[in-house]
Amino acid sequence: MESQCTSINKKMDKGIKIDYKVVKTASDLEQIANLFSNKKIIGVDVEADSLHHFKEKVCLIQISSTTQSVLIDPLPLQDLSPLKPVFANSAIKKVFHGADYDIRSLHRDFGIEINNLFDTQLACMFLGIRATGLDAVIQANFDVSLDKKYQKKDWSVRPLSLEMMDYAALDSVYLPELSYMIEKKLEETGRLSWVCEECEYLSKVRFDSNNGEPLYLKFKGAGRLNPESLVVLEALLELRKNIAQKKDRPLFKIFSNQSIMKITLEKPCTLRQLQTNRFLSKKQIQMYGKTIINTVTSAMEIPAAERPGYPKKKVPFQDPEVPQKIKALKDWRDNVAEKLGIDPGVLISNAVIHAIIIENPATMTDLEKIECLKNWRRKEFGEEILAVLHV
Repeated sequence: MESQCTSINKKMDKGIKIDYKVVKTASDLEQIANLFSNKKIIGVDVEADSLHHFKEKVCLIQISSTTQSVLIDPLPLQDLSPLKPVFANSAIKKVFHGADYDIRSLHRDFGIEINNLFDTQLACMFLGIRATGLDAVIQANFDVSLDKKYQKKDWSVRPLSLEMMDYAALDSVYLPELSYMIEKKLEETGRLSWVCEECEYLSKVRFDSNNGEPLYLKFKGAGRLNPESLVVLEALLELRKNIAQKKDRPLFKIFSNQSIMKITLEKPCTLRQLQTNRFLSKKQIQMYGKTIINTVTSAMEIPAAERPGYPKKKVPFQDPEVPQKIKALKDWRDNVAEKLGIDPGVLISNAVIHAIIIENPATMTDLEKIECLKNWRRKEFGEEILAVLHV
């Protein structure tokens, strides 16, 4: 490695030795990519700034093999193309802990796609482990306590402190060994193939683009609102988005979802109403009160014929036995999950149960039409599911 790479070697509590390199230049990135392209397994973690900025971005990528750890700083690099073949190479296992957000972020910011993913947090859930946070899992398996005090820091600020870099390095350095330990336990329980299939699906997740759709479609509780409230909600969501964008702040730091829903339902037309009902803090009312009142008033003036309606999902049938079938499937699911020692939602979620009910399968071939059921569930429990449905 060329000397531009900053090498850190430091003793931590309980004798933990961190040895990592900080990558900030294109030439160093090329060398690191070549180094990891020959590895069989790497641990990966990502730090972002979603708690501090309107448009979130990846601010640090930590990668560790069993012998080498690096912190890649994407802010000065911007182009991370050399890493794409490493992440795409199915011969290299990529170990994440809680991969969903990281996978979406890496693809959104750099077009990085992941093949051969293993999510240790997901794997822990299939082992029935209740405390699945990385700190809890590392503590249980390595008797090492991770300090999470930097978890909510703004990782876009430069320079990063030595303490923050040490914190970041620890989040990936244990992942390769952890994956070996967890895979062994999954093999013993016969659930490794279950997790591998789930990880395959997880590796394909992507951030949803708005595509000009109403903002309320992704707002919890909007489906219960009438057109008059929906038009107010959309106006308030647009207002929050515009303010957040101008201030470069996360949406929740402008107005909380709870505050927006309260304002939507009450529709205050005066500042006094806004103040009396305590929808917002005094500071928020001082800064945005008049704008909010104007927004609500303008929205309510939109003619009824032009107000939106929330799209309702079509129910293909109204079988009077549906509630009983749902209960029967949930009871069966809960009993099996208890025997396996895992959370019922991990075995089969309520959403999957409803998908089964809608399809109303009569044969194993019918079950194959329910994509969200996954192959491992059909193979392991398909016959039992059909038996419960057609008692």
